[in-house]
Amino acid sequence: MSFRLRALALLMLVALAATAATAWLTLRQVNRQVRDTVTAGQQETRRITEELSAYAYTHGTWDGVSPTIAELARDTGQRIRVSTENNTLLADSDALAGRAPRPASGQPPLLVDPRPQLELPSHLRPRARVKITASAILNYRSVVPYAACLTRAGAALTAVRTELGMPEVTPDRKVPGCRQTWNGSAEVVEADIAALEPCAKDSRRDVCLQRVFRDRIADIAPPRLQITLGVRDQAPPTLNVAPTVAVAAAVALAAILGALLFSRAVLRPIRAMTSAAKSLGEGDLDQRVPVSGRDEIAELGRAFNRMAASLQAGEERQRRLTGDIAHELRTPLANLRGYLEALRDAVVEPTPELLDSLHEEAMLQQRIVDDLQDLALAEAGALTYHRSQVELGELLEGCRAAYAAQASAEQVRLDVQAPAKARVHADPGRLRQAVGNLIGNALRHTSAGGTVTLRLVPQGQLAVVQVQDTGSGIPAEDLPHVFDRFWRADVARGRETGGSGLGLSIARQIVADHQGTIGVESTVGEGTVFTIALATV
Repeated sequence: MSFRLRALALLMLVALAATAATAWLTLRQVNRQVRDTVTAGQQETRRITEELSAYAYTHGTWDGVSPTIAELARDTGQRIRVSTENNTLLADSDALAGRAPRPASGQPPLLVDPRPQLELPSHLRPRARVKITASAILNYRSVVPYAACLTRAGAALTAVRTELGMPEVTPDRKVPGCRQTWNGSAEVVEADIAALEPCAKDSRRDVCLQRVFRDRIADIAPPRLQITLGVRDQAPPTLNVAPTVAVAAAVALAAILGALLFSRAVLRPIRAMTSAAKSLGEGDLDQRVPVSGRDEIAELGRAFNRMAASLQAGEERQRRLTGDIAHELRTPLANLRGYLEALRDAVVEPTPELLDSLHEEAMLQQRIVDDLQDLALAEAGALTYHRSQVELGELLEGCRAAYAAQASAEQVRLDVQAPAKARVHADPGRLRQAVGNLIGNALRHTSAGGTVTLRLVPQGQLAVVQVQDTGSGIPAEDLPHVFDRFWRADVARGRETGGSGLGLSIARQIVADHQGTIGVESTVGEGTVFTIALATV
């Protein structure tokens, strides 16, 4: 199966799963909303009954209750119809809102009993409970007519619950003709006490007292209400599945179309890279793929182009290296061949001087071959290292001693400056080879009377080795090439003064294998400084 079909199948599976999950979550959320709606309806019902009870408790009458019912209808969104137990209509939110009253729902009406609940202290004796209940009846008969009078006069009332649960009413202003007086007679009080006496001997004393209390204040309390909520044939909150299914289908379709476009967008650059890779494998190293954007596919294309450029550069370096090696060996081998043929034909006498010159030329070619082998092994990671603790000051002294004769022959002063000790974990032989290549290079480029200084400079966790000369220096444009194979600052310089052209490349690879860094700074006419930085132990 092609990548496009696999990607399409995978994305379709993901789309269908996401669609199913979306539909399930949507249904679950809507069901939860329906349950929340039912719960909210129960809370609204509780609020309506509690606020109407509070109104009767504060005002002692149902007069003026219409604004409260209208406000409740607006806040809860319910249609509210309020009537007394004998079906006397008190208020209808439809009429209050200025529209024709709709048929009431068939739900059973809610009953609101405005009579307060008597709260008796638990520590009192039976006789004392009877007296307190009679006092509460007397108090309620006094408060309710007073509150009703104030309400009809338009006064704003505040009711505070006493310890017995009775309202204590405070108006915002005095109203002439409204006074808190006892509404009854001595016969009424005696009747209250007589009705309460049997409760003193009742085992369910408090229940009895509550029942008598409510019976004795029934004629003075506001009448009980019947509250009808809702409208006939009003549909309950239900779930409409069709929009959810339509949304799920649209999501699935959009996902499938997106998968098609995605697979097409992905496969186009992949096809281009496949074609370029085939051409690259057939030897066409000039192949590149067009890249646009900043996504992962574009980054893959850039990585492919970098790889192709690296392969092309490597191929170019290989061709250049082959040409350089041929150039380096052609002339000296031609000279050796010419002299050997001349000796064979007795054209030239085999003098000791000639034989020494031919031997020196052969040794130079052997040195080039050995350097090439070392460099190839180092770059392949196959160069053998025997690491140990190396004191760099002692290593520099050993290098100075090894090159002292050459420095003296060329009349160049060779100094060592290592005031502090620094130890590194390295192969002493290979490290001496790298430093020696730098010293040999410095001696070749320093005129008689000049100086080559070997310097050790500890810098925190690093040990810095510097090889500084007072030679002719290297132009700034040539500095990036000093570590290239067979590179010479002066192309006219011969091999006897210019070296093999591989020493700096070998030194760089040895330092890199020791996890160090090597760099060069130079000023024409003043000299050059090569710097090696290694981690200390």
